[in-house]
Amino acid sequence: MLSVRNLAVDLQGSHVLRGVSFDVNERELVCLVGRNGAGKTTTMRTIMGFRKAVSGTIEFGGRDILGLRPYQIAQLGVGFAPEESEVFAELTVAENIAMPTWTCPNPRPAEARIAEAYKIFPRLERYRGRGGQVLSGGERKMVSIARALALGPKLLLLDEPTEGLSPVIVPSIVEGLANIRSFGHAVFIAESNIYHVPDFTDRLYVIERGEVIFAGPPAEARRNPDVRRVIEGAV
Repeated sequence: MLSVRNLAVDLQGSHVLRGVSFDVNERELVCLVGRNGAGKTTTMRTIMGFRKAVSGTIEFGGRDILGLRPYQIAQLGVGFAPEESEVFAELTVAENIAMPTWTCPNPRPAEARIAEAYKIFPRLERYRGRGGQVLSGGERKMVSIARALALGPKLLLLDEPTEGLSPVIVPSIVEGLANIRSFGHAVFIAESNIYHVPDFTDRLYVIERGEVIFAGPPAEARRNPDVRRVIEGAV
């Protein structure tokens, strides 16, 4: 589904990503773990077309998407929920979630995509009429992810979905991730906290100083002392 090979990105003269390679297959949940500043967000934003690559390839569904604009990548079936969890304050929860169905064509009916988003986070049903400006951090995160799902994506990119949230809300987010996977979406997550990586993760990549230093099962990463020093230091 998503294949990234030898991706290199420079920002303001600094090498932020150096030869990054990874895969996300259909129905997989894959995590990219690293400290703050390791290159996780840059990886996400380059996939979505917000950053330019110096070299490398990004293919989605067998198609080269490097150089496409973000809206074109979204139309191909890639949803993105950024770390900032930005919602439109002047819109209600229902309007925020429905917005992608107004702007991005999809073979699935808008009603079906919206209904699925609410099934992922059922508690948002109670907040349909609530304005974006009064939502808590956890509620904004749920709305941000639900809005990306309403796009009807084949692949969902989630940047730090649990970052900065109260410990009591994290299980709800993780449960939502399990629901997303059960609906058949592939998911690629960036996390700085190894302890927030879901138990049902198929594959883990560890990034350090812009390079992938480990690829494999999460349990294997925890057994590797060199990798553990990185991922446990990322908390």
